[in-house]
Amino acid sequence: MKTYTAGLEGVIAAETEISLLDTVQEKIIIRGEDLIDLSSRVGYAEIAHLLLEGNLPSIQEKEQLEGKLNMQSEVPAGITEILKLLPGTTHPMDGLRTGLSALAGYDADLENRELSANKRRAYDILGKLPAITVNSYRLINGEEPIQPNKNLSYSANFLYMITGKEPSQLETEIFDRSLLLYSEHEMPNSTFTARVIASTQSDMYGALTGGVASLKGSLHGGANEAVMYMLNEADSAAAFERLMYRKLRMKEKIMGFGHRVYMKRMDPRAIVMKEALKELCDRKGDHLLLDMCEAGERVMEEEKGLYPNLDYYAAPVYWMLGIPIPLYTPIFFTARSAGIAAHVIEQHENNRLFRPRVHYTGN
Repeated sequence: MKTYTAGLEGVIAAETEISLLDTVQEKIIIRGEDLIDLSSRVGYAEIAHLLLEGNLPSIQEKEQLEGKLNMQSEVPAGITEILKLLPGTTHPMDGLRTGLSALAGYDADLENRELSANKRRAYDILGKLPAITVNSYRLINGEEPIQPNKNLSYSANFLYMITGKEPSQLETEIFDRSLLLYSEHEMPNSTFTARVIASTQSDMYGALTGGVASLKGSLHGGANEAVMYMLNEADSAAAFERLMYRKLRMKEKIMGFGHRVYMKRMDPRAIVMKEALKELCDRKGDHLLLDMCEAGERVMEEEKGLYPNLDYYAAPVYWMLGIPIPLYTPIFFTARSAGIAAHVIEQHENNRLFRPRVHYTGN
């Protein structure tokens, strides 16, 4: 008789060299490196290289990677035409999912599962996802697409396409830091979904498309959007505190707090984003959002013993960067695509088909 565990909580589903959430040491380990430590020393491109190649790049390798991503940033015209056909009611994650899935048709080597082929398509997907993410949203909303600016870094170009203006150095650094923090997180539902799909020997586009569908679900992605909508319901720290108490009395679910892994402490990634929010508030000379978030943090710790996760502080950071709320979760996935692609590659390299059994409760 096998043991049934609801939600597979605590079940080891895969062996991996990619990452580990070390809750004892309070570290997020990426190929032997501490992600939080890396967030103060390197950028998203270096993390992508670490995830896909197994090591941090040299200065020359980083420059080559940035150049490669820039060269691959343009999306085929056919993808844009497909996205133009989506109705205005389309969810931004569905626009992203459609564009990503359609990319498979442009890969002439689609059935090749060799390591070199998978790495090549991982970088191609990584290069094109910012444009697909932003322009699917723009087209859904009746706006013209924005072409990538190849003179900018990966993160600066991503933010440029979102806002339509070239970001400052501080804005670029903070946005890049957020992408880095979202890049990989061991085995959440979307990564597990992608590995399950990859275990059938399906291609990387299909595996990542499944990941988008998983991340769209309200119990996985979307918390950053919910947090910002909640913050916009109040206009002061005191008002936000009252709002939180009211939601608790009504037994409403408050997004941005608690985590299946971080049960008794604050998500270390949230600490980094909280510091980023303070930097932006200091630069603007307006600490309203920081004060509101800290008020909500105190309420949840005192009343529920829950602590902020990454989404709680990423939301106001994105708001201050001028990012539309519906793009928060698509940005999350775009950043996470580096980690998910690494997992798909690892699954293909040492594969066994996922085929669990059930605990039958019928007659």
